[in-house]
Amino acid sequence: MPKYVVLQTVLKEKFLGTGSGNLSELEGVINKQCSKGFRLHTISTTTSGSKGFGGGDRIQATMVFESL
Repeated sequence: MPKYVVLQTVLKEKFLGTGSGNLSELEGVINKQCSKGFRLHTISTTTSGSKGFGGGDRIQATMVFESL
């Protein structure tokens, strides 16, 4: 089993209102890795804007999981 796993998830702003529209996806990724015997070691985020239809900010979360 690997010692570390690195994953990325993109959080999208809600179409209407504020906040992220898919926090449950981020939670799912974290819980899945925890069930495999990893813990979240580090998380970092990068923000970028989108100018297309239904645009809005995109937050890319990079997570490093460490095996227990």
